[in-house]
This record gives sequence, C-alpha cells and structure tokens, in this order.
Amino acid sequence: MLILAFDTATEVATSALVSDGEVLGERCSVAATLLEDVDALFRQASARPRQLDAIVVGTGPGSFTGTRVGLSVARGLALALGVDGAGISTLDALAAGAEGGIPLIDARRGEVFVQGPEACRPDEVDVAGKLCVGSGAVRYRELLEAGGAEVPPDHDPRHLPRAALHVRLAEAYGPVERIQPVYVREPDAKPREA
Repeated sequence: MLILAFDTATEVATSALVSDGEVLGERCSVAATLLEDVDALFRQASARPRQLDAIVVGTGPGSFTGTRVGLSVARGLALALGVDGAGISTLDALAAGAEGGIPLIDARRGEVFVQGPEACRPDEVDVAGKLCVGSGAVRYRELLEAGGAEVPPDHDPRHLPRAALHVRLAEAYGPVERIQPVYVREPDAKPREA
C-alpha cells in the first residue's frame, strides 16, 4: 500500500511517502512548499500519484493556517486521486517519535499545546524527570529544564512530527472530507463586523 503523509501544523512541515511500511522518502520544509515536497517525494521514489492508495494528514493542534493548508491539500489530492485518508494528531505523532516523552507544541501567547488537547503555560506542565519534545520544548527549554525536564538539542528529529510516524499510527481510513482539524482555541483573526 502506497501512502502519502504530511503534517503542516508546526513551523516545520514534514512529509513522507511510505510503501508497505517502508519509508521511500521524507522531507522537512514549510507548509507553503508542501506540494513541491510531495512532487519531489514521488520523483525520488519513481512513483506516480495515481499509484497512491491513501493519504494521512496531521490534524494539529498547532498553527491554524498551517493546519488548514495540510487539510486542504489532503482533501484536494484525495478528491483528484480518488483515495481515502486518515487524520492523526500532531501531538500523537510527536509522542510516537519520543517514547515516553511529553509532546509540547508552541501555541504562541506564552502557551504550549499538550495532550488533551489543551493550551496552557509551560510552567503548568509537570515535567520533572521527563523528556519533553516539540517546538514548545525548544522555545521554552530554559523554563522546562529548570523544572527538571530533559529537552533534546534543538535540531534533534524528536522535535518534529515526522510524517512517516503518522502512517504507523493510522488505523482506519475513510473519506478525507470527514477528517477534522484539532483546534484548541479560537483563531486570532476574526471577521470584521459590519
């Protein structure tokens, strides 16, 4: 089964092409270049989009816009190619990449997204003696380490919601339009009142 996976909920977008559990290629970039990354993955694997069996997409929480980009691309590709998909929490993917670790995604506003999912201040998370991974762990390294956490170096791959892990976590596939984003709070942008 050939599966395309990607997660655009954090500052670093990840994508992967996986065939029967074997990773054919992985890329890290930004959400804006997702389609370029997808094209490069197919070329690298000498595969064609029509060979695709399913799509797995990260559902957040994270950047509102980034999450919407990923879901929109997943829906567009699924419609064009006639494939099903699965949505995986970005927090779950981070946790899968750091067994026993606490995934923390930078939520801005002095907060992190944690399992629940919920947004809270980083000093409200019980981190003593625990491994913390993700963009929130990198941003609040000093505070977390002062609380007794272990935070890997900034460029450690455990800080990324690797798309190949999304495939491993995916269980049930269905219509991609049913996949819902995980928004923990309302978006910052509001419609203008008339």
